[in-house]
Amino acid sequence: MPVSESILQEGVIIQPEKYIKKGNINTGVHDFILSSVRTPQERDGDLAAQVMANMTGIAGLHGIMKKNSLTNVEFLCRELIEYSRRITEKTISGIPDGQYVYEDFLDPDVPDDGRGASIHVKLEVAGNRMNADFSKSAPQVGGCLNAVYAITLSCVLYVVRSLSEVDIPANAGCLAPVEVVTKKGTIVDAVFPAAVAGGNVETSQRIVDVLLGALAQAIPKKIPAASQGTMNNVTIGGYDPKKGGEFAYYETIGGGSGAYSGGNGASGTQTHMTNTLNTPVEALEYACPFLVTQYSRRKGSGGDGLYRGGDGLVREIKMLANATATVISERRTIPPYGLNGGESGATGVNTVIMQSKKEVMPSQFSTELNPGDILRIETPGGGGFGRKNQD
Repeated sequence: MPVSESILQEGVIIQPEKYIKKGNINTGVHDFILSSVRTPQERDGDLAAQVMANMTGIAGLHGIMKKNSLTNVEFLCRELIEYSRRITEKTISGIPDGQYVYEDFLDPDVPDDGRGASIHVKLEVAGNRMNADFSKSAPQVGGCLNAVYAITLSCVLYVVRSLSEVDIPANAGCLAPVEVVTKKGTIVDAVFPAAVAGGNVETSQRIVDVLLGALAQAIPKKIPAASQGTMNNVTIGGYDPKKGGEFAYYETIGGGSGAYSGGNGASGTQTHMTNTLNTPVEALEYACPFLVTQYSRRKGSGGDGLYRGGDGLVREIKMLANATATVISERRTIPPYGLNGGESGATGVNTVIMQSKKEVMPSQFSTELNPGDILRIETPGGGGFGRKNQD
């Protein structure tokens, strides 16, 4: 995951092509992929796992079709979509009609240079319909934080499903009552050749923060303060002389979740638009030439209030070999907001320690590290909810 300025710098662009043809692996595609990555043995295993997952899915679908009939299966699929639509409409009907506007910002490209690109939404609720208009968001940027339309749509889907008091199957019915409006060429609907590596993992988090900020005006008791608002993406790669081969490490790091009307936020957890778990220290040190010198809760980083935001984490990695480290993060300048009088959570801090000299790094950076150098990531806390002395 590079600090890129164009999608052409972000990796191999593979045109749509069948990986399996007539039951056999397309060796041309297979070999091309493996020749383009740092650790081909690992990726070979990933590809095999995806093939088997698809084969298992196909077998399961054949089983359903055999047990039922095509007519019944199609009927049940339509009913499942209709069920999701009805539940979503009921959920939206519980939001007071009106227009709710909210704007938040990404970190600036230059620290202490004010605010970065804006994410702006106007939510309009009328009966069982919702319109989410992002067209006043900032133009796409020169860095890698641009999001494509599919990401923005996914964020809206996530928030709408989160509002429901019952589980809603994820399908097209969830967005049937919702209209998402964007403007081409903006940071929420970027066009080629904009860099987009950070749009999925970082800008998505801010889109969710903006949507929740707007909804907090309408249903304040149901909406939490801002969570950490970043995935804290860390990638480290290089050559391991002990193993005699290349290594590649990528991880997202948890932080604090926002407090809400019923309690404190959770500490050291993944929040909102992410689905990853932490790499255990033992596994990380076994796989890569690293020494994890600290992995702890960042005490006091959650925002104060009637209910406190959750604390972030501290993860400190010492290099045992030469490596290139890249960090794509957010909320290093602009903190996660509190709600209803609660204080903001602490901003995150990225630090590189070389020969005992500490250098605070920006939200996004790439640097060369030598044996003994340390990469320290302090993740943001969640925002607080309510005034501390509130009755």
